[in-house]
Amino acid sequence: MRLRSLATAAAVIALAAPLTSCGFDYATERDYTPAGGSNNREGVVDLLSAVVVSGTEGSGTFVASLSNNDGAEEQSLTGISGGDGTTIEAAEFEPVTIPADGLVNLAEPPADIVLTGDFTAGDFIPLAVEFGNGERISLNVPVVADDTGYWEGMDAS
Repeated sequence: MRLRSLATAAAVIALAAPLTSCGFDYATERDYTPAGGSNNREGVVDLLSAVVVSGTEGSGTFVASLSNNDGAEEQSLTGISGGDGTTIEAAEFEPVTIPADGLVNLAEPPADIVLTGDFTAGDFIPLAVEFGNGERISLNVPVVADDTGYWEGMDAS
């Protein structure tokens, strides 16, 4: 009987070890935004769901939501350029003001930030996004087609 108790205890311990070794990094405790675009929350301004909407190869419109986490001062989007030595360039655009504790969606009304370079729908392109406070955010952004679903008709290029 003692051998049976020992075997049962060993089996319980062997089965319990994998179940308790999951750790503390649960998926429900991590930021996750199910979206078609890229996200970056490292700066004063969160860059959310960033994409380039492209109707023709080599040209597209930058679309994203910008959330200002500074409750006291407005921020501004001042520039976009290609990152990692790419030849992607942005046409001139008026700086986009993001109110203190505010959100700006570049798709409504369209900010018309047009990019040109070597890309087509389906690519991921490295971009550097610059703000008036001197911050520069680098991220890889997907290029989505202008002719389907949510992005339909958003390419201003």
